[in-house]
Amino acid sequence: MEQLTFRESRLDLGADGVAVFHHLRGEARCPLSMALRADYADMLAAIREHQPRALVLAGGEGGFCAGGDVKAMQGRLADGSQSAGVRQRLQDMHVWLQQLRDLEIPVIAAVDGPAWGGGFALALCADFILATPRASFCMVFLRIGALPDMGALHLLPRAVGLPKAKELLMTGRRVGAQEAQQLGFVHALHAPQTLQAEALSLARRFLPAPRVALGLTKRLANRAYELDPATMAEIEACAQVACLAEPEHAEALERFVGKQPMRYDWDRPERPG
Repeated sequence: MEQLTFRESRLDLGADGVAVFHHLRGEARCPLSMALRADYADMLAAIREHQPRALVLAGGEGGFCAGGDVKAMQGRLADGSQSAGVRQRLQDMHVWLQQLRDLEIPVIAAVDGPAWGGGFALALCADFILATPRASFCMVFLRIGALPDMGALHLLPRAVGLPKAKELLMTGRRVGAQEAQQLGFVHALHAPQTLQAEALSLARRFLPAPRVALGLTKRLANRAYELDPATMAEIEACAQVACLAEPEHAEALERFVGKQPMRYDWDRPERPG
């Protein structure tokens, strides 16, 4: 395993093709500090270089990301720099947020504790959220007189529907792990002591998947609410051409015709080599 250590995080690049990005300031509930934001940009550059097959986002034990660094916000307000740089900071942040959402590999968030404010939005950037019973989610922005940012106004309505999103955004109420699963944005609940193992297990189940087809399926699904049917159909046709030209397609057809087990079969626990 190769490890890359950043300012407030660490990236583990597993030999099996699964990468794990750890938030390290667990004692402070892993705030989304300027350092951690820079770490995300650096981590995504490393992902593009090393090209793993799946990515797990993990906080420390009992945490994930409790949102923005409020003390730092207060300091910027006191010295008069809060308003001057906020637009540029958000623009810079949305560069790597979009890169995270557009990764053409499965991204799994392992949430063991508060995912509040920006931490909630960060979790919603993942394709799957696994949580423990002590996880909680809160669009806390209005409590401090701020607008929901980090893409929350875009992501949450797509995750839970517009009426429920308005409720969570405008009330800023806490959502427990079980309610989050009922609302549909948490994929599964696991005990704290098994959360990371379960996240890794889920990530590894994607390893036999055809890489190009899986990546394009995710990429197009992310655009489903933004494009009209005719545009989606045209993009689908072009993407299908790319998928059918891949060796994985020919191999899958050969396996099917030869009555051999398919390499990627989610319903069958055994995986052919």
